[in-house]
Amino acid sequence: MDSQLYIGLMSGTSMDGVDAVLVRMNGNRWLAAEAHAFTPYPGRLKQDLLALQNTGFNELHNSMMLAQELSRLYAETVHKLLDSCRLNPKQITAIGCHGQTVRHAPESGYSIQLANLPLLAELTDIMTIGDFRSRDIAAGGQGAPLVPAFHQALFQSDTETRVVLNIGGIANISVLPPHQPAFGFDTGPGNMLMDAWVQHIWQQPYDENGSKAAQGQVLSSLLEELLDHPYFSQPYPKSTGRELFSLPWLLPRLSDGLNPHDVLKTLLEYTSQSIFDAVAYAAPQASHIFVCGGGIQNSALMASLEQRFSNTPINLHSSHALNLHPQWMEAAAFGWLAACWVNRVPSNPYHATGAGKPCILGAGYYP
Repeated sequence: MDSQLYIGLMSGTSMDGVDAVLVRMNGNRWLAAEAHAFTPYPGRLKQDLLALQNTGFNELHNSMMLAQELSRLYAETVHKLLDSCRLNPKQITAIGCHGQTVRHAPESGYSIQLANLPLLAELTDIMTIGDFRSRDIAAGGQGAPLVPAFHQALFQSDTETRVVLNIGGIANISVLPPHQPAFGFDTGPGNMLMDAWVQHIWQQPYDENGSKAAQGQVLSSLLEELLDHPYFSQPYPKSTGRELFSLPWLLPRLSDGLNPHDVLKTLLEYTSQSIFDAVAYAAPQASHIFVCGGGIQNSALMASLEQRFSNTPINLHSSHALNLHPQWMEAAAFGWLAACWVNRVPSNPYHATGAGKPCILGAGYYP
């Protein structure tokens, strides 16, 4: 059987590093995800990227320089993956690179994912495909989420409704009803607010296993106020990011003298409750939720989700149950999207994004 190899690259809203996944395809038909490599972001890079969330001095120059730095890091991760698999660039059909989101404003007709795609093609000697969101936005969509079409291609069942839940910086769901198009949307914050609070209070990157949150108590009035955010009552399709949910948004809502562990516990329950509400609204008939993304490593968050869904017929599982590692899911999706571009197959989940039609996503650069 003929097959082709692709590499998917993803750096998400948590801004913790670059995931690269080696994907095997037969045309646009998925065969397997075969290997993974990860390169963490240097601390300064994350701070420089966060600075681009808002307008500032010399931001155009800074964004172009950061795009080059990111692409060198992407290339380093690609070579790390190739070396571990004993492959050379000529054996790879294409790279699918998401880039690093720094502004997501579909209501204004754009979403910016930083990457210097020609430089990445030059540094890897592999065809490089990126800018996956722009075509969907041009067709009237949100440009996000993009992964429901990938989830449908791999995981849709003929007999039951499934949900794929990704908990990254932002949490999002793909709803996969049998014999119907997939749809999905961002449910709200995933790890983003928890991570920002831990960095602000304890100068640590995240709350490992939710151990700090487990020491706190829920601040009911704060949780109620946070859940009153208008984003949650908006109909889907919808998408969000740091533009809405960030530390500068959170801090004015906190009273003086609050126990930081209580705040963190409340933020954890905020993520959990908003995910539960989204699934209950969009997919009450679902049988299974398959969880991926960094949030699955937070045992306190997963325990909270298990408790919320315990009184429903919905069962929670790791995406391992679908033969795809939770940390590999999003990068693998961009390998799949690259294969769709190469084979000229429309790949936007337009029922999820709100675009007016199916589109071939991406722009390619030959090495």
